[in-house]
Amino acid sequence: MIIIGEKINGTIPSVKKAIEAKDEKLIRDLALRQSEAGADYIDVCASTSPELEVETLQWLMDIVQEATDTPLCIDSPNPRAIQQVLLYAKRPGLINSVSLEGDKCEVIFPLIQGTSWQVIALTCDNSGIPQDVQSRVEIAQALVEKAQSYDIAQERIHIDPLVIALSADNGALLKFAEATRQIKANYPMINVTSGLSNISFGMPLRKVVNQNFLTLAMFAGMDSAILDPLNRDLLAALLATEALLGRDKHCRNFANAYRKNKIGPLKEG
Repeated sequence: MIIIGEKINGTIPSVKKAIEAKDEKLIRDLALRQSEAGADYIDVCASTSPELEVETLQWLMDIVQEATDTPLCIDSPNPRAIQQVLLYAKRPGLINSVSLEGDKCEVIFPLIQGTSWQVIALTCDNSGIPQDVQSRVEIAQALVEKAQSYDIAQERIHIDPLVIALSADNGALLKFAEATRQIKANYPMINVTSGLSNISFGMPLRKVVNQNFLTLAMFAGMDSAILDPLNRDLLAALLATEALLGRDKHCRNFANAYRKNKIGPLKEG
């Protein structure tokens, strides 16, 4: 499972406060802890006013790259902000994101052509997020075809079928799972990803909903996720699901994480 650490995001109140106060220590600590917990990428999202976004993204990137060698996931809804900060990345990572909205593909795909950068591609267009499965699968196909025109291989793409809040659509998980199955059937080498917290918006016990969504989505074929790697229960669910799906030989990863005190009840000392 590809883990994209979500903790450095300006929508989180403590991170927003740290950005405003230029608190490098908090950002550095979040980067290092997520890396040590097993994150494959560290997401950096400014979520500031547009005029401050590029400056803030560069500041976040510099701190994270000083703290850890874990690659960045550069996160912005503005492709031109990504375009401006990409040169500050010390190593290839992940871009979050492109879609069929506006000219996002035309800005981002040429940037990563001929590199080993990977990209998250959202199944939405200028009409927004489709309600039905078939439209999401068709958008995924269009995104893959556009990427291929820039010689971007399937394995460098993380398709996000965009799960809707369960409180708004009782079939949200079922639609996500079916879209995942169809996308993986069409493109076996592609990654399917999701941000876990969208499913639980407006519900009580959000962490429980997110944890169960993770397990069911993995069973449907999701192999990449934007999540909190510092959540011990969530990480335990992820590793247990990988073991149950036969992806963890002799359950070594699960057992090693327990021995290293990364999952289960927190052991003192």
